[in-house]
Parts: sequence; structure tokens; C-alpha cells
Amino acid sequence: MPTFTPARNCAAESPCPPATYTAAVERYLTGAGIAKSSARIYRISLTTWGWMLTGEAAPTGPARRGAKPPLFPVAAIDDPVLPEVLAELAAARADAMDADTVNRELSIARKAIGWWQRQGWIEGDPTIGIERRPAPPDRTKALAENQIAALWRLDVGLREKTQWKMLYESAARADEVLCLNVEDLYPQDKRGRITAKGGATEWIHWQSGTAQLLPRLIARRTRGPLFLTDRKAPAGTPTLDVCPETGRARLSYRRAEEIFEENTRLLANPLASPDDIEDLDGWTLHRLRHSALTHDAEDGTSTPMLLARSRHASVRSLERYARPGVDSVARHVAERDPAARRRT
Repeated sequence: MPTFTPARNCAAESPCPPATYTAAVERYLTGAGIAKSSARIYRISLTTWGWMLTGEAAPTGPARRGAKPPLFPVAAIDDPVLPEVLAELAAARADAMDADTVNRELSIARKAIGWWQRQGWIEGDPTIGIERRPAPPDRTKALAENQIAALWRLDVGLREKTQWKMLYESAARADEVLCLNVEDLYPQDKRGRITAKGGATEWIHWQSGTAQLLPRLIARRTRGPLFLTDRKAPAGTPTLDVCPETGRARLSYRRAEEIFEENTRLLANPLASPDDIEDLDGWTLHRLRHSALTHDAEDGTSTPMLLARSRHASVRSLERYARPGVDSVARHVAERDPAARRRT
């Protein structure tokens, strides 16, 4: 474990460094203008790096939930032995996690470190030398339409039904939808106002499936988070994340992802035995957005409309979503089979 360097002289620097790394993370999230819809993911990633910055492997799986991050001064990031230790930990984590997750966490850590350097709280960057992992494209991320249909048949609660329908019908990002408040909704227009990546205020639109479920989910509430936990919010929960009418907290991205993953394990592994299913992975919430955009592209939706619906800034960013799925390609080939046309 790296040794800690002495605390900095606050009189010589402004602003004074926060007392702990955790406090530095919060200062970064508010001071760097990170959008509310992105702050949850940033906080989770930076908490993961918090363990590694103290020379410990970050907990994974069930052990990660509820684990308290280590407390250490942000100045410890300048420890000269840290880069070598960190490189080994990052390599071990990269071997155990998918490349997209590892690369995203590294990118977030470097952004935060750069901001702390500009504040004068630290001098070095211990992540220098850690390379991004190549992420080969996954051509199977879009779910087939029969898989989407099977998802709607799952016996789950109203909250999950509404959330999953909204994610698929709107093609919105999961963190954007989870940040929705009741007062952000315009049910008569089947749309809602979200805070998108970069902090811009934008609209998402849904269809009849979501529209039919929303009134039951909202009940008589007029304000507060749309998607709530089942229990009262614990003490210290930010006011914006507590329903003023029920006292329950906003559903977190991590918990929403866990629930979706657990409920889709059988759908993702149809040939698995019941004894093995707990050790296998289900689907991720992001696949609902990916699937919606892919299905739109397969149905002939124009590129300008796909850009508007996905809220991507460039066609290049849209390319990985607008790739027809295996069922669509199979249907295309079958429809152009000369023998099939002769039989018809």
C-alpha cells in the first residue's frame, strides 16, 4: 500500500485541498459541471479507483454493493511508488472486466485527475502508462424482437415494467430516465424533459406501452423522483433524490441494473440449467437503447431521425447502433431467395 505524502500548505494554494479523496470526488462532480445524469456513473467509477489508489483491488460482484471506499488524503495520489502499483492493479482488473467498462473507468479517472491538477491539489498523474484496452465490436448487443417480446412477458413489478418499456420505446440512456422527476413528464404528449450528457435539457418520447403504465406508477404523486426504491430513504440522502410525498429514495442506476440483470439471466442463457443460472450474466439496461435504435434502422428510419432520437452529435457515433441485427439480415436474405419466390 502506498505511503501517504504530507498534507499541502493551504495558505500557499487556493482553493485548499479537501481533507479526503472522497471529498475531492464530490468537489470534482460539482465544480467541473458534470451533468446530474452522469454524476452517478462518475461517482461509481471514481470510487472504484479509490481502492486502487490505496494499493487495494476494488471489490467486484455482490461484495461491491454497500462496500465503503477507503479514506485517504487526495495528496496521496502523488506518492512516487503509486504508478507501478496502480499499473498492476489496473492490469488485473482489465483481465477480469470487459474492455468497455475498464476504458470508461480509466477515462473518468483521468478527467478527474486533470481537474484536481488544475486546482493545484495534486501534481502528477499515476495513470500515465496505463493503456486503454482494445474493445472488439460486439455484433450481438441488439436484442432480437422475439427477445424483446419475451422480456415483456416476465412477471415483474410495475416499476420495472414501466422503466424497461420507457427505455426501449424512448431509446434513452438509463441514467437519463432514472433522473426523471414526476414534474418532468408531459403524459398527454408522451414525452419527458431530461438532462442529457453535457448538461443540455432535451426531450425523450415514448409510445403507448409506457403511456398506459405511467399513471399507475405515478398514482397521485405530483413531484419527486419518478422511479423510487421500495423503502424509505436513509438519512443523509440528497433532498433531490427523495420523494417529498412518500419519503422513498430515487432508484439508483446500480440497483436498476442489478434488477434487470437478475431478471434476464434465463432469457440471456436459454440453454442453462436452473442450478447454473445464478453464476451467469443477464442483459444490461443499455441493450434496450441499443436494440431500439437498431430496430428503428432495420425498419428504414432515416439517418436524421435516428440522430434526433439517439441525440448523438455525429453519424459516426450512431454507426454501432444502426447495424441490422442477425434476424433482420436473415429475413433480408430469405425474402430475396429465388427459390422461395418461385414457391410463392
